[in-house]
Amino acid sequence: MQTTRSDGPVKRFFKGVIIALGFILPGVSGGVLAAILGIYERLLGFMAHFRQNFKRDFWYFVPVGLGGIVGIALLSAPLEYLLAHWQVIVLWGFAGAIVGTLPALLQTASSQTPRDAADYGWFFGTLVISGGLLYFMSDIFGTLPANFWGFVVAGILIALGVLVPGLSPSNLLLILGLFTPMLTGFKNFDLLGVYLPIALGGMLSMILFSKGMDYLIHRFHSRVYHFILGIVVASTILILVPNSHAAESISYAGATWSTLLFSVLALAIGTGLGYWMSRLEIKYK
Repeated sequence: MQTTRSDGPVKRFFKGVIIALGFILPGVSGGVLAAILGIYERLLGFMAHFRQNFKRDFWYFVPVGLGGIVGIALLSAPLEYLLAHWQVIVLWGFAGAIVGTLPALLQTASSQTPRDAADYGWFFGTLVISGGLLYFMSDIFGTLPANFWGFVVAGILIALGVLVPGLSPSNLLLILGLFTPMLTGFKNFDLLGVYLPIALGGMLSMILFSKGMDYLIHRFHSRVYHFILGIVVASTILILVPNSHAAESISYAGATWSTLLFSVLALAIGTGLGYWMSRLEIKYK
């Protein structure tokens, strides 16, 4: 699907609203939604060659950015409410959405070269190391504060969700303890405390990583994707594991059989939704 000049500013605004889902929903990638809406390649080209494409693309993406801001503000309040009242069910649904994308990631990882022993080494090594680092992150590095600089980190991760195909940054933000404070800031329209640092982090990520990620994916495609798979699987497992070391963790205290039943149902629905979304990405990308 190619973007055409018939995409007027109003249409691009609503595309931004939809893409905002990928910024705040664990298991959903902003890159996936951008691909479905036909602006993925142009967006990546803009980020990777910002100075060359600034005149052509900056004003094109202004309505998309404004739509993203509005979408985030509208969606944050209901998502915060769901996490506050049905945390276990919602997080199992998020985990299912991530699990549903794994077949497409596996397919992409071996799409250029056959999977070999080194790929398995990258996957299992990243799974174990990143899992340990994420689980004990607060003990090793200290708690990442939900302040200006913490949200700069959040912005970097959110931008990586667009730069790195299939990577959903929200599950990492959950583990880092930034997800709920971010939603609260979005809901309250905290422009200086939340929106601004996240925007700065996103721009910094684009400047630092867009060309490098493009180079790595083209030069070491299989290795990079198995590295990504390791992080995705580790972070997904940790979403569902209570962690006394984490600032923000799932809690099964007070969970009933009905809670567990609805959690399994949410896992199944999320898996189906994630699988469907990943198939759409492959179709339109």
